[in-house]
Amino acid sequence: MGNQIKKGDTVEIISGEDLGARGTVQRVLPRKDRIVVAGVNVVKKHQRAVRAGRGEVQAGIIEFEAPIDISNVMLVCPRCDEPTRVGFTLDEDGQKVRVCKTCGEVVG
Repeated sequence: MGNQIKKGDTVEIISGEDLGARGTVQRVLPRKDRIVVAGVNVVKKHQRAVRAGRGEVQAGIIEFEAPIDISNVMLVCPRCDEPTRVGFTLDEDGQKVRVCKTCGEVVG
């Protein structure tokens, strides 16, 4: 997937349980082609109390956002506010930039 989606981008979920939800990308895991989106794919984990060398961890049920596959999201264009595919072009300085395929606007 390359670098089509980056940390801080707004994305919309196009497949799965959270279909239609929008959120901000918190983390990108490029080797696994997965991303973590705020408020999406929230799972519960039963955490055991751990007394390791790094400090104590409280036991209980914790909630956190689990990674989802990058193919299940589309970038939301800031200009047209629509989910869009991402293209690449060179700007006047010769830098490679991301472009909205719908309206042609450069995406941050």
